Amino acid sequence: MSSVNAGEGHSSFSNDVGRSKISVIVITLDEETCIERCLRSVTFADEIIVVDNGSTDRTREIALKLGARVILTKDWPGFGVQKNRALDAATGDWIFSLDADEWVEPPLAAEIEAVVASPGDCVGFEIPRRSRFCGHLVRYGSWSPDLVLRLFRRGTARFSNVPVHEKVILNGKMGRLAQPMEHDCITDLQDAHKKIRLYSSISATSIRRSGMKCSTIKAFRRSIWTYFYCYIIRRGILDGPTGILVAGYAASNTYWKWASYSKKETFFGISVERQLK
Repeated sequence: MSSVNAGEGHSSFSNDVGRSKISVIVITLDEETCIERCLRSVTFADEIIVVDNGSTDRTREIALKLGARVILTKDWPGFGVQKNRALDAATGDWIFSLDADEWVEPPLAAEIEAVVASPGDCVGFEIPRRSRFCGHLVRYGSWSPDLVLRLFRRGTARFSNVPVHEKVILNGKMGRLAQPMEHDCITDLQDAHKKIRLYSSISATSIRRSGMKCSTIKAFRRSIWTYFYCYIIRRGILDGPTGILVAGYAASNTYWKWASYSKKETFFGISVERQLK
């Protein structure tokens, strides 16, 4: 890893003796469309750490301008390891982990400052997350309610060492905040297709390494169940057209995750390998 000089801003701690310091950590790759919104929303932070995986756009430039310490990595070890790299670089008493497409509104910022100042016996806090699909808020389905552990005392937690869908493993008591964090999960249908390809490919690799078996027919059945679960059981139907799209996105991701690990599989005569290119 290599460190890029930080600009003016939140890269240095203040001199408030006795106050718990907060480090915000973010991992990035070509996030110029959303990184400014993300970083500007955490003005309460004493330190911002951005670990970038070789962005070719203005991501690092924007982060530096907003006062972040930017660390450049050439390799890609997976989401869990990359976030642990950011965690290891942080020096604050408390860590707040954000994705580049997430941001904080003032009520949540105030609540974070309050619980860090007086956490009681909790060493970590879950935060409700409000996600959007193509600009529309998702209120039902498998995306809601969505609780994510993102705020924790440094030294009490690590990210799971997995390629995708990493989680924070906390050693201690966990509390829960009331105010939500915001998440622009899918910006448009092109973004949805891109993420299905990315996440299903990573998941398929993990399935292949585990030795699990799954035929194309079984993958199709899994996707049908996923759609039914999201749209009916989790009441995605109440989100109207957005609920249909979210359930379809989840079902597509499930299908390709299980089918694409075997390049020899076909679906209605169409090569999976060709579809993934």
